[in-house]
Amino acid sequence: MLGGALGAGVAKAMEIVVALGNIYGAADLVALSSAHVSGVSYKNIGQAGLDFLEEWVAEGARVRCFTTLNPAGMDTEDWQHSDMQTEPAFAAQQIRILNAFRDLGIDNIVTCTPYYVNNEPKRGDHVAFSESSAVIYANSRLGAYTNREGGPSALAGAIVGRTARYGFHLDENRRADVVISVKAKLPDTTAFGVLGFLAGKLLQNRTPLFVGIEQQMSSEDHKMMGGAMAAAGGVALYHVSGQTPEATAQDDSIIAPHAEYITIDNLADGYKALGIKAGATPIDLVNFGCPHVSLNEMREIADRLAGRSIKARLWVMVAPHVAAAAAKEGISQRIRASGGELTLGACAIVAPMKQTGIRSVATDSAKGAFYHSSYNGLDIHVGNIAQCVEAAVTGMWLG
Repeated sequence: MLGGALGAGVAKAMEIVVALGNIYGAADLVALSSAHVSGVSYKNIGQAGLDFLEEWVAEGARVRCFTTLNPAGMDTEDWQHSDMQTEPAFAAQQIRILNAFRDLGIDNIVTCTPYYVNNEPKRGDHVAFSESSAVIYANSRLGAYTNREGGPSALAGAIVGRTARYGFHLDENRRADVVISVKAKLPDTTAFGVLGFLAGKLLQNRTPLFVGIEQQMSSEDHKMMGGAMAAAGGVALYHVSGQTPEATAQDDSIIAPHAEYITIDNLADGYKALGIKAGATPIDLVNFGCPHVSLNEMREIADRLAGRSIKARLWVMVAPHVAAAAAKEGISQRIRASGGELTLGACAIVAPMKQTGIRSVATDSAKGAFYHSSYNGLDIHVGNIAQCVEAAVTGMWLG
Protein backbone atom coordinates (compact mmCIF):
# COMPACT_ATOMS: atom_id res chain seq x y z
CA MET A 1 0.00 0.00 0.00
CA LEU A 2 2.71 2.45 0.99
CA GLY A 3 4.65 1.80 -2.20
CA GLY A 4 1.71 2.68 -4.42
CA ALA A 5 0.89 -0.78 -5.76
CA LEU A 6 -2.78 -0.26 -4.88
CA GLY A 7 -2.99 3.28 -6.24
CA ALA A 8 -2.13 6.84 -5.27
CA GLY A 9 -5.14 7.26 -2.98
CA VAL A 10 -4.30 4.21 -0.88
CA ALA A 11 -0.64 5.26 -0.75
CA LYS A 12 -1.62 8.71 0.53
CA ALA A 13 -3.78 7.13 3.26
CA MET A 14 -1.00 4.80 4.33
CA GLU A 15 1.45 7.70 4.44
CA ILE A 16 -0.82 9.40 7.00
CA VAL A 17 -1.14 6.24 9.11
CA VAL A 18 2.60 5.56 9.01
CA ALA A 19 3.49 9.18 9.80
CA LEU A 20 1.34 9.08 12.94
CA GLY A 21 2.86 5.75 13.91
CA ASN A 22 6.36 7.16 13.57
CA ILE A 23 5.49 10.30 15.54
CA TYR A 24 4.10 8.28 18.45
CA GLY A 25 6.63 5.43 18.31
CA ALA A 26 4.22 2.67 17.30
CA ALA A 27 5.80 -0.77 16.86
CA ASP A 28 3.30 -1.97 14.28
CA LEU A 29 -0.15 -1.57 12.77
CA VAL A 30 -3.36 -3.19 13.95
CA ALA A 31 -6.38 -4.19 11.83
CA LEU A 32 -9.57 -2.16 12.31
CA SER A 33 -13.02 -3.63 12.83
CA SER A 34 -14.66 -0.30 11.92
CA ALA A 35 -14.15 3.45 11.66
CA HIS A 36 -16.13 6.63 12.25
CA VAL A 37 -15.21 9.78 10.36
CA SER A 38 -15.81 13.40 11.36
CA GLY A 39 -15.32 16.48 9.21
CA VAL A 40 -18.57 16.05 7.29
CA SER A 41 -20.20 19.48 7.55
CA TYR A 42 -19.26 21.98 4.85
CA LYS A 43 -19.25 24.63 7.60
CA ASN A 44 -16.32 22.81 9.20
CA ILE A 45 -14.19 21.58 6.29
CA GLY A 46 -14.97 24.20 3.64
CA GLN A 47 -13.85 24.07 0.02
CA ALA A 48 -10.36 22.83 0.87
CA GLY A 49 -11.77 19.82 2.68
CA LEU A 50 -14.19 19.08 -0.15
CA ASP A 51 -11.38 19.26 -2.72
CA PHE A 52 -9.29 16.90 -0.57
CA LEU A 53 -12.10 14.32 -0.45
CA GLU A 54 -12.80 14.50 -4.16
CA GLU A 55 -9.11 14.14 -4.92
CA TRP A 56 -9.00 10.97 -2.81
CA VAL A 57 -11.97 9.62 -4.76
CA ALA A 58 -10.29 10.42 -8.08
CA GLU A 59 -7.18 8.59 -6.94
CA GLY A 60 -9.16 5.40 -6.43
CA ALA A 61 -9.29 5.27 -2.64
CA ARG A 62 -12.02 3.12 -1.05
CA VAL A 63 -12.58 2.13 2.58
CA ARG A 64 -11.58 -1.40 3.68
CA CYS A 65 -13.62 -1.60 6.88
CA PHE A 66 -17.18 -0.67 7.84
CA THR A 67 -17.29 3.12 8.23
CA THR A 68 -19.87 5.63 9.42
CA LEU A 69 -19.99 9.43 9.20
CA ASN A 70 -20.54 12.28 11.61
CA PRO A 71 -23.58 14.57 11.13
CA ALA A 72 -23.83 17.05 8.28
CA GLY A 73 -24.59 20.77 8.50
CA MET A 74 -28.16 20.30 7.26
CA ASP A 75 -31.03 17.82 7.27
CA THR A 76 -29.76 15.06 4.99
CA GLU A 77 -33.21 13.87 3.90
CA ASP A 78 -35.25 17.06 3.40
CA TRP A 79 -33.10 20.17 3.71
CA GLN A 80 -35.41 22.20 1.45
CA HIS A 81 -38.26 22.12 3.99
CA SER A 82 -36.21 22.09 7.19
CA ASP A 83 -36.64 24.79 9.84
CA MET A 84 -32.83 25.06 9.74
CA GLN A 85 -33.38 27.23 6.64
CA THR A 86 -30.38 25.88 4.77
CA GLU A 87 -29.29 28.06 1.87
CA PRO A 88 -29.10 26.33 -1.55
CA ALA A 89 -25.44 27.25 -2.05
CA PHE A 90 -24.49 25.58 1.24
CA ALA A 91 -26.65 22.56 0.46
CA ALA A 92 -25.00 22.08 -2.93
CA GLN A 93 -21.55 21.85 -1.37
CA GLN A 94 -22.79 19.67 1.49
CA ILE A 95 -24.29 17.23 -1.01
CA ARG A 96 -20.97 17.07 -2.86
CA ILE A 97 -19.26 16.13 0.41
CA LEU A 98 -21.77 13.36 1.11
CA ASN A 99 -21.41 12.09 -2.47
CA ALA A 100 -17.62 12.00 -2.11
CA PHE A 101 -17.88 9.91 1.04
CA ARG A 102 -20.33 7.60 -0.74
CA ASP A 103 -17.85 7.21 -3.60
CA LEU A 104 -15.22 6.26 -1.02
CA GLY A 105 -17.47 3.33 -0.07
CA ILE A 106 -19.20 4.83 2.97
CA ASP A 107 -22.97 4.33 3.10
CA ASN A 108 -23.74 7.85 4.37
CA ILE A 109 -24.86 6.71 7.83
CA VAL A 110 -24.63 10.20 9.34
CA THR A 111 -24.75 10.43 13.12
CA CYS A 112 -22.53 11.27 16.10
CA THR A 113 -23.96 8.21 17.89
CA PRO A 114 -23.00 5.38 15.51
CA TYR A 115 -23.38 2.90 18.38
CA TYR A 116 -27.16 3.52 18.21
CA VAL A 117 -27.21 2.44 14.57
CA ASN A 118 -24.90 -0.35 13.45
CA ASN A 119 -21.36 0.66 14.37
CA GLU A 120 -21.12 -0.59 17.96
CA PRO A 121 -17.65 -2.04 18.56
CA LYS A 122 -17.23 -4.97 20.91
CA ARG A 123 -14.89 -5.01 23.86
CA GLY A 124 -11.29 -5.25 22.68
CA ASP A 125 -12.07 -4.25 19.08
CA HIS A 126 -9.58 -1.84 17.53
CA VAL A 127 -11.36 1.02 15.73
CA ALA A 128 -10.52 4.47 14.37
CA PHE A 129 -13.14 6.92 15.66
CA SER A 130 -12.85 10.67 15.21
CA GLU A 131 -16.00 12.18 16.79
CA SER A 132 -14.99 13.06 20.35
CA SER A 133 -18.20 11.83 22.01
CA ALA A 134 -18.17 8.62 19.95
CA VAL A 135 -14.50 8.06 20.84
CA ILE A 136 -15.07 8.32 24.57
CA TYR A 137 -18.23 6.18 24.45
CA ALA A 138 -16.47 3.44 22.46
CA ASN A 139 -13.43 3.42 24.74
CA SER A 140 -15.26 3.73 28.03
CA ARG A 141 -18.69 2.10 27.95
CA LEU A 142 -17.94 -0.44 25.22
CA GLY A 143 -14.32 -1.20 26.05
CA ALA A 144 -13.16 -0.83 22.44
CA TYR A 145 -9.72 0.60 21.62
CA THR A 146 -9.44 3.89 19.76
CA ASN A 147 -7.39 7.03 19.87
CA ARG A 148 -9.05 10.41 19.50
CA GLU A 149 -8.51 10.55 15.76
CA GLY A 150 -8.88 13.55 13.50
CA GLY A 151 -11.26 13.23 10.55
CA PRO A 152 -8.48 12.72 7.95
CA SER A 153 -6.60 10.17 10.08
CA ALA A 154 -9.76 8.14 10.79
CA LEU A 155 -10.56 8.17 7.07
CA ALA A 156 -7.00 7.19 6.21
CA GLY A 157 -7.25 4.30 8.64
CA ALA A 158 -10.53 3.20 7.06
CA ILE A 159 -9.00 3.30 3.57
CA VAL A 160 -6.08 1.04 4.55
CA GLY A 161 -8.07 -0.96 7.13
CA ARG A 162 -5.40 -0.39 9.78
CA THR A 163 -4.15 2.09 12.32
CA ALA A 164 -0.88 2.49 14.19
CA ARG A 165 -0.79 0.69 17.55
CA TYR A 166 -0.08 3.50 20.04
CA GLY A 167 -1.92 5.47 22.71
CA PHE A 168 -5.22 3.87 23.73
CA HIS A 169 -4.57 0.85 21.52
CA LEU A 170 -2.12 -0.27 24.24
CA ASP A 171 -3.40 -1.60 27.58
CA GLU A 172 -0.71 0.16 29.59
CA ASN A 173 -2.01 3.56 28.47
CA ARG A 174 -5.59 2.91 29.57
CA ARG A 175 -5.10 3.12 33.35
CA ALA A 176 -6.65 5.94 35.39
CA ASP A 177 -4.47 8.99 36.09
CA VAL A 178 -7.10 10.56 38.35
CA VAL A 179 -9.61 9.07 40.79
CA ILE A 180 -12.74 11.22 41.12
CA SER A 181 -14.91 10.64 44.17
CA VAL A 182 -18.44 11.73 43.23
CA LYS A 183 -20.48 13.04 46.13
CA ALA A 184 -22.78 15.23 44.02
CA LYS A 185 -26.39 14.17 43.48
CA LEU A 186 -27.15 12.90 39.98
CA PRO A 187 -30.95 13.04 39.63
CA ASP A 188 -31.13 12.81 35.84
CA THR A 189 -29.15 12.35 32.64
CA THR A 190 -28.56 16.09 32.34
CA ALA A 191 -26.79 16.05 35.70
CA PHE A 192 -24.43 13.38 34.39
CA GLY A 193 -23.62 15.76 31.53
CA VAL A 194 -22.83 18.58 33.94
CA LEU A 195 -20.64 16.19 35.96
CA GLY A 196 -18.79 15.36 32.75
CA PHE A 197 -18.37 19.04 31.95
CA LEU A 198 -16.86 19.74 35.39
CA ALA A 199 -14.62 16.69 35.16
CA GLY A 200 -13.43 17.63 31.68
CA LYS A 201 -12.36 21.06 32.90
CA LEU A 202 -10.36 19.47 35.72
CA LEU A 203 -8.87 16.61 33.71
CA GLN A 204 -7.95 18.19 30.37
CA ASN A 205 -6.83 14.99 28.58
CA ARG A 206 -6.17 12.69 31.55
CA THR A 207 -8.05 9.43 32.18
CA PRO A 208 -10.29 9.27 35.28
CA LEU A 209 -11.84 6.54 37.39
CA PHE A 210 -15.15 7.65 38.91
CA VAL A 211 -16.03 6.16 42.29
CA GLY A 212 -19.18 6.76 44.31
CA ILE A 213 -21.71 6.63 41.46
CA GLU A 214 -24.27 4.33 43.04
CA GLN A 215 -27.03 4.14 40.41
CA GLN A 216 -26.53 1.99 37.35
CA MET A 217 -25.71 4.34 34.48
CA SER A 218 -27.80 4.10 31.32
CA SER A 219 -26.49 4.38 27.79
CA GLU A 220 -27.81 7.96 27.77
CA ASP A 221 -26.00 8.79 31.03
CA HIS A 222 -22.73 7.59 29.53
CA LYS A 223 -23.37 9.47 26.29
CA MET A 224 -24.07 12.78 28.06
CA MET A 225 -21.27 12.50 30.62
CA GLY A 226 -18.66 11.36 28.11
CA GLY A 227 -19.68 13.86 25.45
CA ALA A 228 -19.39 16.78 27.88
CA MET A 229 -16.06 15.50 29.23
CA ALA A 230 -14.64 15.22 25.73
CA ALA A 231 -15.86 18.69 24.74
CA ALA A 232 -14.76 20.52 27.87
CA GLY A 233 -11.41 18.85 28.28
CA GLY A 234 -10.41 16.44 25.54
CA VAL A 235 -10.86 13.27 27.59
CA ALA A 236 -10.94 10.11 25.45
CA LEU A 237 -11.42 7.42 28.10
CA TYR A 238 -12.93 7.13 31.58
CA HIS A 239 -13.75 4.30 33.94
CA VAL A 240 -16.63 3.96 36.41
CA SER A 241 -16.07 1.67 39.38
CA GLY A 242 -18.18 -1.47 39.10
CA GLN A 243 -19.77 -0.40 35.80
CA THR A 244 -17.47 0.08 32.81
CA PRO A 245 -15.81 -3.04 31.36
CA GLU A 246 -12.18 -2.44 32.32
CA ALA A 247 -12.95 -1.10 35.80
CA THR A 248 -15.16 -4.11 36.49
CA ALA A 249 -12.52 -6.58 35.31
CA GLN A 250 -9.48 -4.97 36.96
CA ASP A 251 -10.78 -3.37 40.18
CA ASP A 252 -8.08 -1.18 41.78
CA SER A 253 -5.42 -2.34 39.32
CA ILE A 254 -6.98 0.07 36.82
CA ILE A 255 -5.49 2.94 38.88
CA ALA A 256 -2.01 4.14 37.85
CA PRO A 257 0.56 4.42 40.68
CA HIS A 258 0.89 8.19 40.17
CA ALA A 259 -2.86 8.85 40.23
CA GLU A 260 -4.28 12.07 41.71
CA TYR A 261 -7.36 11.92 43.95
CA ILE A 262 -10.06 14.61 43.80
CA THR A 263 -13.69 15.03 44.91
CA ILE A 264 -16.68 16.61 43.17
CA ASP A 265 -19.16 17.58 45.90
CA ASN A 266 -21.84 19.33 43.85
CA LEU A 267 -22.63 20.50 40.33
CA ALA A 268 -23.35 24.19 41.00
CA ASP A 269 -20.06 25.39 39.53
CA GLY A 270 -20.71 23.35 36.40
CA TYR A 271 -24.12 24.88 35.79
CA LYS A 272 -22.67 28.34 36.46
CA ALA A 273 -19.73 27.85 34.10
CA LEU A 274 -22.03 26.81 31.28
CA GLY A 275 -23.37 30.37 31.26
CA ILE A 276 -26.93 29.41 32.08
CA LYS A 277 -29.49 32.22 32.20
CA ALA A 278 -31.75 32.07 35.27
CA GLY A 279 -35.32 33.23 35.66
CA ALA A 280 -38.36 33.25 33.40
CA THR A 281 -37.22 34.33 29.93
CA PRO A 282 -38.47 33.73 26.38
CA ILE A 283 -36.55 31.20 24.30
CA ASP A 284 -36.24 30.70 20.56
CA LEU A 285 -35.30 27.03 20.36
CA VAL A 286 -35.37 23.80 22.36
CA ASN A 287 -32.65 21.57 20.95
CA PHE A 288 -32.31 17.88 21.79
CA GLY A 289 -29.68 15.59 20.34
CA CYS A 290 -26.13 16.70 21.08
CA PRO A 291 -25.06 13.90 20.78
CA HIS A 292 -27.92 12.49 18.69
CA VAL A 293 -30.92 11.21 20.65
CA SER A 294 -31.64 7.56 21.36
CA LEU A 295 -34.94 5.80 20.78
CA ASN A 296 -35.57 5.94 24.54
CA GLU A 297 -35.07 9.72 24.56
CA MET A 298 -37.43 10.12 21.63
CA ARG A 299 -40.08 8.16 23.54
CA GLU A 300 -39.74 10.44 26.56
CA ILE A 301 -39.92 13.61 24.44
CA ALA A 302 -43.10 12.37 22.73
CA ASP A 303 -44.66 11.24 26.02
CA ARG A 304 -43.98 14.56 27.72
CA LEU A 305 -45.34 16.53 24.78
CA ALA A 306 -48.51 14.46 25.13
CA GLY A 307 -50.08 15.96 22.02
CA ARG A 308 -49.68 19.58 23.13
CA SER A 309 -48.66 22.27 20.64
CA ILE A 310 -45.37 24.09 21.04
CA LYS A 311 -44.69 27.83 21.07
CA ALA A 312 -40.89 27.73 20.70
CA ARG A 313 -39.05 25.85 17.97
CA LEU A 314 -38.23 22.26 18.86
CA TRP A 315 -35.48 20.41 17.04
CA VAL A 316 -34.71 16.76 17.74
CA MET A 317 -31.38 15.88 16.12
CA VAL A 318 -31.36 12.17 15.34
CA ALA A 319 -29.82 9.53 13.10
CA PRO A 320 -32.13 8.67 10.18
CA HIS A 321 -32.06 5.00 11.21
CA VAL A 322 -33.22 5.83 14.75
CA ALA A 323 -35.94 8.14 13.41
CA ALA A 324 -37.17 5.32 11.18
CA ALA A 325 -37.33 2.95 14.15
CA ALA A 326 -39.24 5.61 16.09
CA ALA A 327 -41.66 6.06 13.20
CA LYS A 328 -42.59 2.37 13.40
CA GLU A 329 -43.82 3.05 16.96
CA GLY A 330 -45.53 6.30 15.99
CA ILE A 331 -43.06 8.32 18.06
CA SER A 332 -41.71 10.46 15.21
CA GLN A 333 -45.26 11.30 14.14
CA ARG A 334 -46.24 12.36 17.66
CA ILE A 335 -43.31 14.77 17.95
CA ARG A 336 -44.09 16.29 14.55
CA ALA A 337 -47.80 16.55 15.37
CA SER A 338 -46.94 18.84 18.29
CA GLY A 339 -44.93 21.06 15.93
CA GLY A 340 -41.49 19.61 16.62
CA GLU A 341 -39.00 18.88 13.87
CA LEU A 342 -36.71 15.89 13.47
CA THR A 343 -33.46 17.07 11.89
CA LEU A 344 -32.20 13.88 10.29
CA GLY A 345 -28.45 13.33 10.13
CA ALA A 346 -27.88 16.97 11.04
CA CYS A 347 -26.20 18.89 13.84
CA ALA A 348 -27.09 22.45 14.75
CA ILE A 349 -23.61 23.01 16.18
CA VAL A 350 -21.97 22.51 12.77
CA ALA A 351 -24.75 24.17 10.76
CA PRO A 352 -24.93 27.81 9.67
CA MET A 353 -27.27 29.23 12.31
CA LYS A 354 -27.29 32.97 11.60
CA GLN A 355 -30.03 32.76 8.98
CA THR A 356 -32.44 31.14 11.49
CA GLY A 357 -32.64 34.19 13.77
CA ILE A 358 -32.21 31.97 16.82
CA ARG A 359 -30.54 33.74 19.75
CA SER A 360 -31.46 31.64 22.80
CA VAL A 361 -31.63 27.88 23.20
CA ALA A 362 -32.72 25.42 25.87
CA THR A 363 -31.10 21.99 25.89
CA ASP A 364 -30.75 18.91 28.08
CA SER A 365 -27.10 18.52 27.05
CA ALA A 366 -24.07 20.06 28.77
CA LYS A 367 -22.04 19.39 25.61
CA GLY A 368 -24.70 21.11 23.51
CA ALA A 369 -24.83 24.05 25.91
CA PHE A 370 -21.04 24.41 25.82
CA TYR A 371 -20.89 24.47 22.02
CA HIS A 372 -24.04 26.52 21.43
CA SER A 373 -22.55 29.17 23.71
CA SER A 374 -18.88 29.08 22.64
CA TYR A 375 -19.30 28.14 18.97
CA ASN A 376 -22.64 29.71 18.01
CA GLY A 377 -22.77 32.58 20.55
CA LEU A 378 -26.26 31.72 21.82
CA ASP A 379 -27.79 32.32 25.25
CA ILE A 380 -28.08 29.01 27.08
CA HIS A 381 -30.60 27.33 29.36
CA VAL A 382 -29.92 23.79 30.60
CA GLY A 383 -32.38 21.37 32.15
CA ASN A 384 -33.66 17.84 31.87
CA ILE A 385 -36.00 16.59 29.14
CA ALA A 386 -39.11 17.46 31.19
CA GLN A 387 -37.99 21.06 31.73
CA CYS A 388 -37.02 21.47 28.09
CA VAL A 389 -40.33 20.12 26.81
CA GLU A 390 -42.23 22.54 29.07
CA ALA A 391 -40.09 25.35 27.68
CA ALA A 392 -41.02 24.34 24.15
CA VAL A 393 -44.73 24.22 25.03
CA THR A 394 -44.80 27.56 26.87
CA GLY A 395 -42.11 29.38 24.85
CA MET A 396 -40.52 30.36 28.16
CA TRP A 397 -37.65 29.09 30.23
CA LEU A 398 -38.99 29.02 33.78
CA GLY A 399 -35.68 28.43 35.55
